[in-house]
Amino acid sequence: MSSQPKIIIFLGDGVGDRPVPELDGRTPLEAQATPHLDHLAAGGVCGMLNPISHGRRVGSDTAHMAILGYDPFSNYKGRGPFEAKGVGIDVLPGDLAFRCNFSTVEGRRVTDRRAGRISSGTDELAKAVNEQAGLIDGVQCIFRESVEHRAALVMRGADLDHRITEVDPHHEGAEYPDCAPLPEAADDPNAIRTAAIVNKWVQAAHAALDSHPVNQQRRAAGLPPANIALPRGVGTAVHLEPFAKRYGLKGAMIVEVDLVRGLGLYLGMTVVDVPEATGGKDTDELAISRAVVAALDSHDFVLANIKAPDLAGHDHDAAQKMGAIAKLDSAVGYLLEHVDFECTTILVTGDHCTPVTYGDHTGDAVPAVFYGLGVRPDNCGSFGERTCMQGGLGYFTGFDVMPLLTNLAGVQAKFGA
Repeated sequence: MSSQPKIIIFLGDGVGDRPVPELDGRTPLEAQATPHLDHLAAGGVCGMLNPISHGRRVGSDTAHMAILGYDPFSNYKGRGPFEAKGVGIDVLPGDLAFRCNFSTVEGRRVTDRRAGRISSGTDELAKAVNEQAGLIDGVQCIFRESVEHRAALVMRGADLDHRITEVDPHHEGAEYPDCAPLPEAADDPNAIRTAAIVNKWVQAAHAALDSHPVNQQRRAAGLPPANIALPRGVGTAVHLEPFAKRYGLKGAMIVEVDLVRGLGLYLGMTVVDVPEATGGKDTDELAISRAVVAALDSHDFVLANIKAPDLAGHDHDAAQKMGAIAKLDSAVGYLLEHVDFECTTILVTGDHCTPVTYGDHTGDAVPAVFYGLGVRPDNCGSFGERTCMQGGLGYFTGFDVMPLLTNLAGVQAKFGA
């Protein structure tokens, strides 16, 4: 690795949490031994990150945008385009893009929004959907699988309208609703037609999936079938200033999920695929760290994301989240051994909180630590929610991250004379 200043952002997706009764009121970060994260805290400067603003619940998409310095209020066009780009579908002007979940339904009742976190056979399921539901009322429907239960859908045709509701109810035990025009488009013929096409696609996909051999095998094995695909997060084509143009840095992303991969592609960054990075709780965190080190040889900036903490939060599983945090700590340990932090600045934090007591993203601030080149250490001795609250950076937002990092690394242009 060259002696030129380097920057790393390493995100533990959903790593922040709230006190957990079964952990005696500690958070998973506080309960899990994290010697390498604690080393960063002891030698770095800590604080609490609000990805967009105090108390605002965010998605991973809007959080990553803000952390990279792109204002989601003016640039965000929905999650669907990032998911689609991440699985290799270009979203053209006039297209509608959706993120989808392979889910399990009995009748219209959703019994598992993630179909048991299905991890195999989804390519065959997607092929069957495209064969049976690839054209609806003259609209081309392109469906492609992503990691585990995730998928993306792009609809391409004339006069499609994004002002429509979601089909995913976001809760097990609820019936999935029909897609409908939003109130402001209730009388718009294009919105009415678009909602009808979405509903026809959902039913055609359900027909293709319900009796598919992959799902017959899953039922025989006592696993929930992935017998429907539920669209949500509709969006339109995205235009973002390239990362290199904005910051003068050659950037790379090492990611596990297609949402973040799509964002990196839209920003013109190098997206490094790591086969061992599964996006699940079985991911190989050291493979991710090895990829970061390798990318630093030819890039000035590397962002890496490990998904496992977020999954555990959504699953209300404190023990699983502690195991995911141990993976994050192990990944950081590898970086401490293999990166020259005399010429590298790293930020380790999360993109948002996913508390195990809540099971979804919250607006709580996330612990953060800056370490390495340019850093003025504070008195934090460990990495956790309560300790980082006492850190020298206090509370800051995602929009502050790139100015902080480029300042510490000495690669920021001066404002003024």
